[in-house]
Amino acid sequence: MSEILRKLSEQGVSIWLDDISRERLRTGNLQDLIRDKHVVGVTSNPTIFASALSKGDAYDQQMHDLKIRGVDVEEAVRAITTYDIRWAADVLKPVYESGGQTDGRVSIEVDPRLSKDTDKTVAEARALWWLVDRPNLFIKIPATVEGLSAITQVIAEGISVNVTLIFSLERYRAVMDAWMTGLEQARDKGLELGGIESVASFFVSRVDGEIDKRLDKIGTPEALALKGKAALANARLAFAAFEEVVASERWKALAAAGARPQRPLWASTGTKNPDYPDTLYVDQLVTSGTVNTMPEKTLEATADHGKIDGDTIRSSYEEAWNTMAALKEAGIDYDDVVGFLETDGLDKFEASWTELLATVSAELKKA
Repeated sequence: MSEILRKLSEQGVSIWLDDISRERLRTGNLQDLIRDKHVVGVTSNPTIFASALSKGDAYDQQMHDLKIRGVDVEEAVRAITTYDIRWAADVLKPVYESGGQTDGRVSIEVDPRLSKDTDKTVAEARALWWLVDRPNLFIKIPATVEGLSAITQVIAEGISVNVTLIFSLERYRAVMDAWMTGLEQARDKGLELGGIESVASFFVSRVDGEIDKRLDKIGTPEALALKGKAALANARLAFAAFEEVVASERWKALAAAGARPQRPLWASTGTKNPDYPDTLYVDQLVTSGTVNTMPEKTLEATADHGKIDGDTIRSSYEEAWNTMAALKEAGIDYDDVVGFLETDGLDKFEASWTELLATVSAELKKA
């Protein structure tokens, strides 16, 4: 077992794998990662599924059956992806049961083309919740303005949610408000709050990717000295916002009714810049009560040479605020950056979904 990943887990960071495939499931690889690498959760997205479908023969039989049944591409996508998610949820069920039903979770994403339509997002979330039919499921909903209302509605119905694509501190506060509003509505309906879980996926590396490009264009020594600092500062201030919310009287009332915190989840934690340490967004975002969902490459790098030396968030708030002030002084428009990243992220989500549909369509023709 990895000693470094054990230390990370002992610091209160839940280690999730940002990948899924039927090959990984049928070979027992996911079970091995749970045993050897302290993995306690899985996230998925359309790109991951498209990649899995294009490799090997794990999906051949199901593709053949779907073709014989004459299902359309959209139904085939749901059949294929929910099959894998159910399987992964079953593999992780012992973790879910032994860990107080907090971890052992698997996430599946709503069709991102619906992200600007609250009603359709809610309907899709309900459908996926019913199709997978596992208590350790998370439905991924993007944190668009329209998504906020959807988040409230599905949580109020007892559906556990992974809120994804969060970049800005302002939007993150709105996400936490939507989550608590959903819990309050669930409580008023008489639902058991302890069974409703949520995480808020705060994207990390993409912030550095965009801000670093802008700092390069500015080109001053002061600007260049700030490269690689924005993403960590943003994430750390997000955790500070989380701490403020869970210290509020509003949250305390929900906790007294049995609710559990919406844990911050660090997403997009693989470094894009080869000049940065490949474990940067793991080593420097360590604190209890968080989740880090890693691509396998980042997981292996952390297991091999990660530097886990205690909490690297709670003591860094002042430094984070100073970094944000320095970025503003250098000419970085934070609101413009996070607005662009949300739009760009949604575009990429939709492109990934289109890629998945095309991949499934091609595989059905070959079946």
